[in-house]
Amino acid sequence: MTKPMIGVLPLYDAAKDSYWMLPGYMKGLEETGGIPVMLPLTTNKEDIFDIAKSFDGFLFTGGQDVHPAMYGEEREIFCGETCTERDEMEKLLFNRLMELDKPVLGICRAIQLFNVLLGGTLYQDIPSQRKSDEVIAHKQHPPYDKPVHDIFIKKESLLHSIVKTDVMKVNSYHHQGIKTLSPHLTSIAKAPDDLIEAVSMRNKKFILAVQWHPEFSYKSDEHNFSLFKGFVEQIKNMMSSDTKRTSAQG
Repeated sequence: MTKPMIGVLPLYDAAKDSYWMLPGYMKGLEETGGIPVMLPLTTNKEDIFDIAKSFDGFLFTGGQDVHPAMYGEEREIFCGETCTERDEMEKLLFNRLMELDKPVLGICRAIQLFNVLLGGTLYQDIPSQRKSDEVIAHKQHPPYDKPVHDIFIKKESLLHSIVKTDVMKVNSYHHQGIKTLSPHLTSIAKAPDDLIEAVSMRNKKFILAVQWHPEFSYKSDEHNFSLFKGFVEQIKNMMSSDTKRTSAQG
């Protein structure tokens, strides 16, 4: 069977005016049976629609903060760097992928983006805006492949079916997070301070987003390896089903 081609959203460095990529995103997909391809950063709608049709699955990467205007708020002083071109491209692409029901895995920024695009809101800065009795290190120092807190996974959820555990240790490098959950998403994992750490989307074949960074720890942690593998296997299953359906029609 042909390996699935997976479009990977590019990272952008404003200071260097350059597109770039962390190897863990690519290697995590490659080592679990996919062929990752970094996409261009574009807001051309026709090009984005062609991209949506051309790949078997998509990985939305981490990166800049989602601009607060996307969820109806003024930008606060503690909001970090934003990239309006990424926001616009990923909005157009995500909405098109929902229409096509393509498999999507989202990491860090992506869980926040998906929530916003589907009607939710964010904490612009967790330490400033969210109080909790639990003190959780959501923005750790290097090395980033080391876990810093647990997450508690909802049984019978998409994530649980992949990692096969109720509790998982994760790394954490973010200062924003889900405030109001989109009515179209289901919370399927939380940190000890009750912050949402993973979501899935109802009535779609595979939409999964996580708040931590498996691209740093898939080599050392079997659960994070399983996350990439489960995503790639789902794409393969969908490709196989499409092939059988096409053969039957022919």
